Amino acid sequence: MLEAVLFDWGDTLMRWEFSPELLAAGHRAGLEALGLPPLEAITDRFREEYLPRVFAPGMLEEVEYPGLVRELLREFAIEPDDEALDRYLDAEHRAWEPARQLAATTHALLETLRERGYKLALVSNALDPPWLLHRDLAELGVSERLDAAVFSSEIGWRKPHAAIFERALELLGGVEPERALMVGDRLFEDVGGAAALGIATCQALWFRAEESETGPEPGFRAFSQMDVLTAVKRLG
Repeated sequence: MLEAVLFDWGDTLMRWEFSPELLAAGHRAGLEALGLPPLEAITDRFREEYLPRVFAPGMLEEVEYPGLVRELLREFAIEPDDEALDRYLDAEHRAWEPARQLAATTHALLETLRERGYKLALVSNALDPPWLLHRDLAELGVSERLDAAVFSSEIGWRKPHAAIFERALELLGGVEPERALMVGDRLFEDVGGAAALGIATCQALWFRAEESETGPEPGFRAFSQMDVLTAVKRLG
């Protein structure tokens, strides 16, 4: 019997899209928070050296983003202490707010599942500091509709690594993998990682439709958020 539903975050419960313009805006905001003028060279250097490290294909171990930012700033003779670095990260993260758009039916889906007695968790690959990511959930009204949320920056491992899924199930009270459903848009990270543990899978197709000739097949496909309820009904 199904007990829990796990959700991916970006392109599942909310739409997120990388933007070169917001990348530059984030660096400008971070420098401003330190009382420094804009420095275009920082964004150029980040694209050249650091962006490939952040989005390395197939990488399972999560990068330590605050340390990476400190390393970047040090190249430009900027040495923030811990408090100043937090200000930079906070301002940079705020600059990316336009990239985070909650789906129209996210609240309704989560509320319906909770009313039906299911435990709910978020399982997300996200490198920003956890305190910023959990704040996003609270400000978007998502955290109050979840029982747990786990980010790769907290665990140190990205999906499809087993550790991040196992932590979510642990936080839900030790739910067995066979009694959970994972809903996410990515076949390798979400579907493949969950299926390897025996978690049922549902591919989220409402924001993007990832296809792969060699990737794992999801147990279900959902073309709208509310289609998830059909998968849950069939499993439950």
